[in-house]
Amino acid sequence: MDRNSCRAVMGALVVMIAAGCASKTEPPGPGEARGGVPDLRGQTVLVFPVQLLSGVPSGTLVDEEVAHAFRTRGASVDWVFPPEAENALGRSPGVQSRTQGLPVNVFLQAEVQRIGDPLFGDVHRLATLVGADVALLPVQLAFGEAGAYHLSAALIRVRTGHVLWFGVVEGAEGEPGDLAALASVAEALARALLPMG
Repeated sequence: MDRNSCRAVMGALVVMIAAGCASKTEPPGPGEARGGVPDLRGQTVLVFPVQLLSGVPSGTLVDEEVAHAFRTRGASVDWVFPPEAENALGRSPGVQSRTQGLPVNVFLQAEVQRIGDPLFGDVHRLATLVGADVALLPVQLAFGEAGAYHLSAALIRVRTGHVLWFGVVEGAEGEPGDLAALASVAEALARALLPMG
């Protein structure tokens, strides 16, 4: 095998490892979901901040709205929200992980059944640090053409990297930056993941 062929094969392997186990099936659209939501009561769930914003004004307080919706609806779940995760990382400088800037684009391109490295490493290390069994990874907040926010998110089993659930929820119609519209999409995500709440 010549050098160029070897580079092509290595490049393809890197892409496959980075993507984890992704099928060619397109990801769900607004109002759709794949997988099943486990009963989260009594579990510790690490909640990452929203990773990507599309058509959303800067300074949008989506992470705060998500935290409020989950605290209100899921009192029986031990939530670890981004500020607590950042504090844990600050107290453990030897743990190489992060909460922001994670490589999540694969979720918007294909159906992901299991996350691979480097995403798996970041999620696993931080979740282990805070004692979480499950991680909630809000992938993207987008303001759609219909005049409503869409929030895509993945629920991940920390130990294995398996994607338990991935869905795109839609909020009420409103304007970009409208706090009520933003709160409605956070509440829609909470309802999807905490139907018993």
